[in-house]
Amino acid sequence: MLRVEHIGVAVKSLENSNNLFSKLFGEDHYKEESVEGEQVRTSFFKIGETKIELLESTGPDSAIGKFIEKRGEGIHHIAYEVSNIVSEVERLKNEGFIILNEEPKKGADNKLVCFLHPKSTNGILVELCQEINASFD
Repeated sequence: MLRVEHIGVAVKSLENSNNLFSKLFGEDHYKEESVEGEQVRTSFFKIGETKIELLESTGPDSAIGKFIEKRGEGIHHIAYEVSNIVSEVERLKNEGFIILNEEPKKGADNKLVCFLHPKSTNGILVELCQEINASFD
């Protein structure tokens, strides 16, 4: 793993949370986008080398919608940048981690993503991400 790429925060309202986090960080978000396959709208802030991704559900059956219903707003996941998501998933699977999606899928911010089940990571949903245009090392 190369670095913490972003921290995902589940929010009820992207508009309200953008205003809140803009005040907190002293600058506006730099990007919003929808990920239809995940039924989520996202907004990104950059703090130094790390990003904060706000996640708003666009459907009641989405993972974010279910998360907020069960736990309320708050930290949803920590994402780590990897240089080769396919080999990293294989390595972690061999180490005994539970992989939620072994086949990388397109996520927000031009990334391929895979998730590790919180049962295998001390209760933390871990996201692995790789820039889509990056070559495999």
